[in-house]
Amino acid sequence: MSLLPELRYPTVPQLVLSARTLAAQRPGLCALRQVGVSRAGRPLYLLSMGHACRAVLVVAGAHANEPTGGPTTLALAERVLHERQLRADTSWHFLLCADPDGASLHVTPAPRSLHDYHLGFFRPAAPEQPEWAPSTLPPDRLPPETRALTRVIDELRPFLQVTLHGTELGGSWVQLTKDVPGLAEPFAKSAAELHIPVETGASDAAGWPAAGPGVHVMPGPGAGAAYPSMPDDARHSTWYHVHRYGGLTAVVEVPMWASDLVDDPAPHPAPAAEMQRLAGRPLRDSLEVERVLTEALPRLAGAEGPLLRAARWALELVPGLAEDWVHTQPADDSMAYVGSVDAFARRLPLRAAAMLLRVLQETGDHAAPRLERLVATWSDAFAQRFRARWVPLEHQVEHQSRTVVAAVRHARDRTT
Repeated sequence: MSLLPELRYPTVPQLVLSARTLAAQRPGLCALRQVGVSRAGRPLYLLSMGHACRAVLVVAGAHANEPTGGPTTLALAERVLHERQLRADTSWHFLLCADPDGASLHVTPAPRSLHDYHLGFFRPAAPEQPEWAPSTLPPDRLPPETRALTRVIDELRPFLQVTLHGTELGGSWVQLTKDVPGLAEPFAKSAAELHIPVETGASDAAGWPAAGPGVHVMPGPGAGAAYPSMPDDARHSTWYHVHRYGGLTAVVEVPMWASDLVDDPAPHPAPAAEMQRLAGRPLRDSLEVERVLTEALPRLAGAEGPLLRAARWALELVPGLAEDWVHTQPADDSMAYVGSVDAFARRLPLRAAAMLLRVLQETGDHAAPRLERLVATWSDAFAQRFRARWVPLEHQVEHQSRTVVAAVRHARDRTT
C-alpha cells in the first residue's frame, strides 16, 4: 500500500548508542544512566538533560508495536540541546524504551505495508505491559519494568509525564489525565501542516470529555467505563502515578498509516445498528483463529512464550468487547467514532493471528499456511477499507515532537 519509508525505526541498541554519543558530546548538560532491568535482564536507560528542579519525563516504547516514540525521544533531545529556552527552567528526562524485551520481539524496522507490519507483530498481554500492569496485577507481582518506571517518577516528581504511543492505522490524538488548556490548538495546527488526520472519535478514549478535536481528558474515578468488559483501567496505570506529586500525564498518539475516515465529525445515520453489525466481525474472525489454535495446541508443547500468551490474551478480549458494542449505548454518534470502532474490530483478531502465525512458523507447524492467508487477507482488507496512506516517518516524529513541546509549555503555565 506504500513505498518503502524514507527512514527506518531504530532498534533499542541504536537508540542507546545515539543517546550515549549525545551524553559524551555534552557531559555537562547530558547524562545517560541505567535505571533498571527488564525481566530478561535487558537494561533500561534514562537520558537526562538540564539541571532545573522542575522535571518533564518522556517515556518511549511502552508498547512494543508502536515504534515512533524511540526516534521522537532522540529528536526531542536534539531540540532541547539546541533550544536553550526549553531547558531554562525545566529538566528533561527520556526513558528510551520502557519495554526492551517487547521491542526485541516486534520486528518491523521499515514496513512497506500493513501486511509487512503484521508479519513482525508483537504486543504483550496487558499484565506484561509496563504502563498497564498496575491495572491488572497486585503490587507484589508488578514486572521490573513497571517498578523501574515508578521509581523514576518517584525520584523526578515530574510536573508532566509524556508517554509516546501510536497506532498502525488511523489518526493522531492526545489523552490527558488532567486538562491542559491551550494544547488543542497547536496540536491541531501541527497535524494539519503535516497532513495527519486528527482522530476525533478515538475508541481508546470512548466517552471521555474532549478539550478540543482529538484531545481527550480522562474522566474522574466515579465515571463508568465505556467498555465494561475491558480488564484494564487507565486510572490504575502508571499514567496516574505522577498525580501523587501534583503532575499529570499526556499520551501522544501518532499513526504509521493515516486514514481520513477517523477524522469525520459528521453524525452517523444509525450508530447503534452499525455498532451491532461491527461486533460480528471480531467474533467471526477470532473464531477462525481459535480453530487454528485449538488444532495446533497439542503440537505446541514447550512453545508457551510471550507471543502465544499475547495471542491468547487478544482472543480472550473479543467476546466481551463485542458484547459491549451490542448492549451499551455508543459513546459517540460520529462517523469518526464508528470508524475507530471498525478499526478496533479488525485489529484484535488480526493481531492474534499474526502472533500465532509467528509461533507456528517458529515450530514449523503445518497449520501456518492457513494463518498466513488470513493475515495477508485481513491486512490488505484493513488497508483498503480505510484507504491507508503512509505517513513519512519524519512527519510522525515531527508531529509527536511538536505536540510534546506544546504540552510541556502549556502544562508548565498550568502549574506556575
